Amino acid sequence: MKIVVGLGNPGRKYIETRHNIGWMVLAELKRRYGKTVSKEKFHGELVEAEIAGEQVLLLAPHTFMNESGRSVLAARDFYKLPEDALLVVCDDFSLPLGKLRIRPGGSSGGQKGLADIARRLGNDRFARLRLGIGPVPENWDAAGFVLGKFAKKEQDEVIMLISTASNAAAVWTGEGIGKTMNQFN
Repeated sequence: MKIVVGLGNPGRKYIETRHNIGWMVLAELKRRYGKTVSKEKFHGELVEAEIAGEQVLLLAPHTFMNESGRSVLAARDFYKLPEDALLVVCDDFSLPLGKLRIRPGGSSGGQKGLADIARRLGNDRFARLRLGIGPVPENWDAAGFVLGKFAKKEQDEVIMLISTASNAAAVWTGEGIGKTMNQFN
């Protein structure tokens, strides 16, 4: 069993914001592979899926971004999974819009959801799929940028990014981090 976590913020005002692109990827994975209806569990929304012959839990924490680790820790501990069974999908304003990067672990790079997950798990040895939403325009506040919505002219690129990220999550599930890095980085 594996868990794919998509990071975002709950509430109507955050729907379709750059910071919620992790949830957008989960929605696509649910559409493609979901086997159950969503249920509230582990301080979030949980859907069971089957990807590449593997049982996968799709988890969207309903804590705010900065407390995502509470949800991830609860799910990991309940299923007694090692960190290498986790993939966290999140936004990254340091990457240009449309680019993605997958790594087996490492620093949070300032992404507060990743930082909270690492803090609560006690390590940073879990895979992360960072989705480029940047760069932050000159004279813009980074927080205001990530909490803003994508412009109409960016929509095609966002749709492609969500599709590519969903493909990467499927490869990670079936073939592991090495193959996924080779194919998508």
